[in-house]
Amino acid sequence: MKTKQRFQFWNVFWVVLGLFLAGFLFTLLITSMSPVASKEFNWKELLTVNQLIYQVFTLLFVVLYYYITLNGYYRLLVNRRSFLSFLRYSILIALALIGYYVLSYHLSPQHSSKKQVTTGLIVVGYFMGTVFYLGVSLLLSYFVFLRDERKQRKVLEEQKLQLEIEKSQANYNFLKAQINPHFLHNTLNFLYAKSLPYSNELSEGILTLSDIMRYALSDGNTRDGKAPLKDEVEHVRNVIKINQLRYSNKLNVHFEVEGVINGATIIPFVLITIVENAFKHGDFKSEAHPIRIRLRVEHNAVVFSCTNKKKTGPKELSTGIGLQNIKTRLDLAYGPAARLEVKEDADIYTTELTIDRL
Repeated sequence: MKTKQRFQFWNVFWVVLGLFLAGFLFTLLITSMSPVASKEFNWKELLTVNQLIYQVFTLLFVVLYYYITLNGYYRLLVNRRSFLSFLRYSILIALALIGYYVLSYHLSPQHSSKKQVTTGLIVVGYFMGTVFYLGVSLLLSYFVFLRDERKQRKVLEEQKLQLEIEKSQANYNFLKAQINPHFLHNTLNFLYAKSLPYSNELSEGILTLSDIMRYALSDGNTRDGKAPLKDEVEHVRNVIKINQLRYSNKLNVHFEVEGVINGATIIPFVLITIVENAFKHGDFKSEAHPIRIRLRVEHNAVVFSCTNKKKTGPKELSTGIGLQNIKTRLDLAYGPAARLEVKEDADIYTTELTIDRL
């Protein structure tokens, strides 16, 4: 996969150009301050076309050299490549530099005067230049790599600390939330026993609510972060049942289950969140448009859909956190194998969950 270069071309270009100009101005300053060098120096040579072309050629090569080598060494460092990889890369760069030296030697406007310099001095000068160029690229890449790694480590440590804080807060909220629900659960069982002689409907409602709370509070209903699908389906049925009792069995809700659900598991409370969202925002009193809930299990895959007519009149405020939380949990548990899609028009709202591999 193609990744963004750490050292951008134009950043390298402007830095090298600035260094070129600074070096040129420094040379002019030293030359002007030295009477001997000023007399021997031919100022007109700086303004010739050949000299300008040569300087532009040198500038472009140095820019390309640093752009390629800085990014190349940086990638080797990031990927933790071996010493042999660095050596091979350095040899290739050294060969490119040698080619540049040869071409530069013949293109230089002072080519004729260089014949007075011995071959040994030329080789030594080119060797030292090669070591300098390679050393600068490697050191700059290494220092930038260390800085980036330190920044990334700091970010990871901050994220880890934030997760620990959130985990501690979640544990605190969980323990805090269990105090009253456990008391309420036990109280419901007491009320159920007391209501039996008076009203079958009342006792049935209390028993159903007690089952709902028992499942929600149970720590043993999950294994490896997942719950039996049959228990989740039963939980959905109980929630539908308790809502039917609230509205004197006038809710228009159709719940269909296809396939074998025994033995299958799913992350808990995903199905019920979708159903509760339909009860909250849907028109469940419409006979023409009932809430349709359908679960289909086939070849270790599941499709769960919930369709409802939108409620008319004042809308309940919604932050969308429920569905967003589901998407996050599905992504962590199943990755790309799970998809949660929402389809809606002016009147109908449909939520469809697909898990390719349970």
